[in-house]
Amino acid sequence: MNWSTATPRFATGCASCGSIFDAPRLRRELADIETKISDPSVWADASRSQPLMRERKRLETLLGDDTELARRSDDIAAYFELAREGEPTETDLEREIPALESFAEKLESKTMLSGEMDGMNAIVTVHPGAGGTESQDWAEMLMRMYLRWAERQGFKTEVNELQDGDEAGIKSATFTVTGEFAFGLLSGETGVHRLVRISPFDSAKRRHTSFASVFVSPEIDDTINIDIRTEDLRIDTYRSGGKGGQHVNTTDSAVRITHLPTGIVVGCQNERSQHKNKERAMKMLRSKLYEYELEKKKAATKKIEDAKLDIGWGSQIRSYVLQPYRMAKDLRTRVEVGDVDRVLDGDLEPFIRGYLRMRREGGVPAPVEADDVV
Repeated sequence: MNWSTATPRFATGCASCGSIFDAPRLRRELADIETKISDPSVWADASRSQPLMRERKRLETLLGDDTELARRSDDIAAYFELAREGEPTETDLEREIPALESFAEKLESKTMLSGEMDGMNAIVTVHPGAGGTESQDWAEMLMRMYLRWAERQGFKTEVNELQDGDEAGIKSATFTVTGEFAFGLLSGETGVHRLVRISPFDSAKRRHTSFASVFVSPEIDDTINIDIRTEDLRIDTYRSGGKGGQHVNTTDSAVRITHLPTGIVVGCQNERSQHKNKERAMKMLRSKLYEYELEKKKAATKKIEDAKLDIGWGSQIRSYVLQPYRMAKDLRTRVEVGDVDRVLDGDLEPFIRGYLRMRREGGVPAPVEADDVV
């Protein structure tokens, strides 16, 4: 391509990139937040100071994104000018333009995260469906996919509870993803995920279909009051398990808490201290109870347990097909990715953006078609 005569579609209007975020308004809001934070009385009340600090961080991030978008656009505009003057800039443009497109796509996702809980950390639970080793292996693949996605985003992860499968895979796993908008980005992953492949556990090399469920809830902080009565809890301790080795816990430090009125069960085993495991489990319980109460208040939607549909046919949200063809397809948004290995390695951006667009537009999931159940 002749870059010297190309139209620099990213160069026009670069000076007004801030209009995407309405930067002047954001600066006014940030100044107002700074004024409130400067009041010493605010720091005496965590319920006032913590939301203000979160909002300040959000505004600073948006303004930083606006500055970065303008910088990248201006750099590309400068490369086009150099190209017109005869300078060799093709390599630079081939690098910078896709990078800007990728950055803009991430910003688009952020602009669609306006829910009350979207900015919070996420607690992710993965369970295999029926099928024994096949589904347990698939559940572990899903867990790895989300951990790799979090790593790509620069998010921190912490495995709270992990139960190994009998032969391979996992029976269940719960982990926390800590990062800006972690819950908002992962909220669309709740549902049943379906895998079609030639089974590595079948000596006859037959094709198998496996299911696993994913449930995502926001990690609720201490500024939100959740009333949990002691008499409503059953607390069990047990010995942490693992794949063996010197770090396997040999004391009953793992904690499992059952909330009797709702039947919600949480557990934590990653700490050596029973006290720390209990503290972490209680935090997870508060998050799940909050989500549970939110769902009960939504008359037009299903209750929280309805999100945990039968882990099988007819309830899947996404299919990952490795045989007879290769494709990952979201059954709600119709987003398809041919490189399924890339998806399983944590590249979930097309699916996350597709779901956020559908949510923003008030859309409903697409009807299931015949090829969705092949």
